Amino acid sequence: MQEPSAPSPPSPPSPPSPPSPPSPAIPLAALLAREDLGLRRIAGPEDADVHWVHTSEMADPYPYLLGGELLLTAGVLLTDADHYVSRVAQAGAAALGFGVAPVYDTVPPALVEACDRYGLPLLEVPPPTTFTAIARAVWRLMAEARHRELRRVTEAQQGLASAAARPDPVPAVLNQLTARLGGAWAVLLSPEGAPLAAAGSPPPAEAQTALTRLAHVVNPSGRGGVGEISAPRAAPSSATDAVGGTHLAAYALTGGQDLVLGVASERRTAGDHTIAGVAVVLLSLLTTPHQGTAEAGRAAALVRLLLGADPADVAPELGAGEWTVVHARPTGPGSGAPGSTAAGGRRGPLAAAALGAALGSALVDAAEDGGVRVLVSGARDIAPQPGWTLGVSSPVPARDLPAADTRAAQAVRRAEATRSPLVRDRGEPGEGVASLVAPDEARAHARAQLAPIAETPALTETLRTWLSLHGSWDRTAVALDVHRNTVRQRIARCATLLGADLDDADVRMDLWFALRWL
Repeated sequence: MQEPSAPSPPSPPSPPSPPSPPSPAIPLAALLAREDLGLRRIAGPEDADVHWVHTSEMADPYPYLLGGELLLTAGVLLTDADHYVSRVAQAGAAALGFGVAPVYDTVPPALVEACDRYGLPLLEVPPPTTFTAIARAVWRLMAEARHRELRRVTEAQQGLASAAARPDPVPAVLNQLTARLGGAWAVLLSPEGAPLAAAGSPPPAEAQTALTRLAHVVNPSGRGGVGEISAPRAAPSSATDAVGGTHLAAYALTGGQDLVLGVASERRTAGDHTIAGVAVVLLSLLTTPHQGTAEAGRAAALVRLLLGADPADVAPELGAGEWTVVHARPTGPGSGAPGSTAAGGRRGPLAAAALGAALGSALVDAAEDGGVRVLVSGARDIAPQPGWTLGVSSPVPARDLPAADTRAAQAVRRAEATRSPLVRDRGEPGEGVASLVAPDEARAHARAQLAPIAETPALTETLRTWLSLHGSWDRTAVALDVHRNTVRQRIARCATLLGADLDDADVRMDLWFALRWL
């Protein structure tokens, strides 16, 4: 039975956007490649994405089209080819499939001309091929595409999780994300819209500016940059846009840091949003300080301690428990040694925060030279961390933190010199023979003995390291990151200024105690 014709509704101003299908779209070329169907494109462009299949013999199928369909018809009620194609194109159909027989022996030339005119791909369906077979082939291709996309998402999840466990987790996650999204550009933006870390090839400046604006959509509390927003408001967790053929997406990170992940890519597939979502979760965990009210108070006490407050005054706020100081130095890439620090091995504050998270502490201090100090509550068993050389102090009460900091610094120098991933403090400084001398007298003796070199930190530090490494020129050079000849020259200079025979074991021991007391 033929479907009744219906009056044509008014033409819309523009084609509707097809809704998101449950499966990835398939390219028209994949359907044409099926030799068993025998389909042939005879008009319109080559490229089109098919989201689903619909069959209709209505004179005007526009009211029943969603957009993105491969519309199949035998032309039962086809009278005006131009009007018919214009309505199908306005509905947003992906392509038109015309069945040859039983109504027409060939595709009407007027239909071919109209499809070329309106840019609608036209496929010739030969008599042996049924519309049901075409629909079945489309669903099968979609199932295969869905399986490939699920496998791609799964592999991306594994790759991103592995990247999050690397020494530089934030840059590693961004690099992995760009690779999984086919060479996209990924950037971590501050609340003000400034890039904190990025990976991939940057898009044109126009796209970067638009991405910054998009970041303010998901983070309206941010200030500065492009598109300032006057007051905080409810915002979506993600937003998308397109500029000059570049697809843009912005995702708000959780954790109260107001950071935004921005992605710019030349194409966008169904699984990209899921993959980016995994990266958002990992980056949120890596950049969240996990600092509660109690730790905030402790951090404030530590600030006062660093500004010169008496340890006894801030000790009550730090609690009655013990603290462990960890000094960390980045292990240089490609050095071949677990504890070595190569030039260029410096890492940023995000890597320092990730190290603190791995050690279970938000109390992290990142130095300009790449070193990191982490204050860990309690007597924890600090484990080696990939990509870092660690020096760990013995657990001490808050009042002894300055001394523990010094011993942790000495421990990390020993770790670098011995190429060890972790060296622990050997004990309290007051133990052994040194405890027999009153602290004030010991410091006075040290100042007098070391006065000739006390104003030259390079000499005192070289002498301290050289003595701690039993006079080894090579290990001292590694620990100080200088040439071994520089070590020899500095030690010779120390011997001259101090008037001391550094080959004498008693002299070495006396100088060692003086350096510790100083």
